[in-house]
Amino acid sequence: MNAHCARIIGSIRGEALDHVLIMNEAHPRHVLAAYERHYNEHRPHQARNQLPPDAHKQPAAAHALSTGKVLRTRILGGLINEYKYAA
Repeated sequence: MNAHCARIIGSIRGEALDHVLIMNEAHPRHVLAAYERHYNEHRPHQARNQLPPDAHKQPAAAHALSTGKVLRTRILGGLINEYKYAA
């Protein structure tokens, strides 16, 4: 269990907390909540065939990627970016 805890703590520190100056007690709660949403809803996981934990099926294949528009969503002021193809 220590290895799993060390892995998630390392991910949280490396991807979020090491790049943010914490201002007060509420601030890290906001940062961790935003990271948790990103981690569970969008971030690909190698053990799940590049699906996030909350995904239940593979996303639909995108056709004509060269003409498709990509939308970027900034998380934590641009610290983390999420990308999706526009419909």
